[in-house]
Amino acid sequence: MSDILLLAAIVMLVLLFLKVPVYLAVLGGSMVYFALNPHVSAAVFAQQTIIGTEKISLLAIPFFVCAGIFMNYTGVTKRIMDFCEVVTGRLPGGLAQVNVLLSTVMGGLSGSNIADAAMESKMMVPEMTKKGFSLEFSSVVTAASSMITPLIPPGIAMILYGCIANVSIGKLFMSGLGVGALLCITMMILVGVISKKRGYGNISTEKMTWSRFWKAFKPAILPLLLPIIIIGGIRIGVFTATEAGAVAIIYAAFLGLLYKEMHIKDMIQGLKETACTTTSIMLIVSAASVFSWILTKEQIPQALTAWMLANIHSKFVFLIVVNIFLLIVGMFIEGNASMIILVPLLAPIAKAYGINEIQFAMIYIFNNAIGALSPPMGTLMFVTCSITKCKTAAFIKEAVPFYILLFVNLLLLTWFEPFTTFLVNLVY
Repeated sequence: MSDILLLAAIVMLVLLFLKVPVYLAVLGGSMVYFALNPHVSAAVFAQQTIIGTEKISLLAIPFFVCAGIFMNYTGVTKRIMDFCEVVTGRLPGGLAQVNVLLSTVMGGLSGSNIADAAMESKMMVPEMTKKGFSLEFSSVVTAASSMITPLIPPGIAMILYGCIANVSIGKLFMSGLGVGALLCITMMILVGVISKKRGYGNISTEKMTWSRFWKAFKPAILPLLLPIIIIGGIRIGVFTATEAGAVAIIYAAFLGLLYKEMHIKDMIQGLKETACTTTSIMLIVSAASVFSWILTKEQIPQALTAWMLANIHSKFVFLIVVNIFLLIVGMFIEGNASMIILVPLLAPIAKAYGINEIQFAMIYIFNNAIGALSPPMGTLMFVTCSITKCKTAAFIKEAVPFYILLFVNLLLLTWFEPFTTFLVNLVY
């Protein structure tokens, strides 16, 4: 590694620790490299910032973001929440169970964990505290369950990973269903155990009947069909993952007209929110693509691959090393930024070890999701605590059982490939 590249990396890390916006920190480090390297034209800096955002597949991001925002204006969230209450109402900690299941179902509509955490912090936490749940537990359940969102199609993280590593986004979506379901089920079990121990009651003691189930399920049928339409359409070749995003917008607008709950002013506001959210993501993509170009020019991926293969002879040891590394990185660097910088480095090495590309993708995305919940810079933690007014120290203490659960799930994904590939192999 050249001294100039090392200095550029140090500048970027220092700026990140100083809480400079991620895209500015990455651009700052890249600018140092170009400024001190006379053999590289400064024009390349401008070219790469633009080229990094020109992939057609990245259009899926604003499309799915817009569809998710429109869904929030159509009354879909309330209908799905009512359905989740009927399904989980008799379980220990009923409202907490609703929180987890709602995140899982809404993940198929919004694709954004931050949006999910913000929505449920406003909607679910006040209701949970009224029912006797502690503020800390309510906040942790909300933040932790929001981790499921990027794992469920159409998660934005899967779209980004597919674009960067040239992996089928449709296959990632299918794998995400299994991984998201695994996390949902295990988290509901943990929530049930904690709720029973603390005496958190259920919502209802009314016995589940077919008529009661159908009454709640009927209004939620159309929203719940969206993930099926997306994955089914991609699988049979009706549309690509990018085009699926456009279909999702049309479907969301259709539901808004059908339910008569979304008006022109809502659509305009939704488009504004889409522009703001997409801009924040694409600025990071643009900045990180420059740094990724620098790493490629310096042949860091090739050097790292050669070193890994020479010193680590087991793919499982490699995966453990990668997990530890990504968990540490995730504590300090935003997931999308780290993905664009690190995936071009790590994906070729994983391929050299014979690791299934879908398995490695889901392991990487799962690590990113854990990082979003981890101190000191976990975005999900801060978004949730800022809305619920929960103290960060109390949040971290309450979250310990959930961190243990997440590590157990990560080990399952690492050691047992079928958890990530079974549905993919079944469908594809």
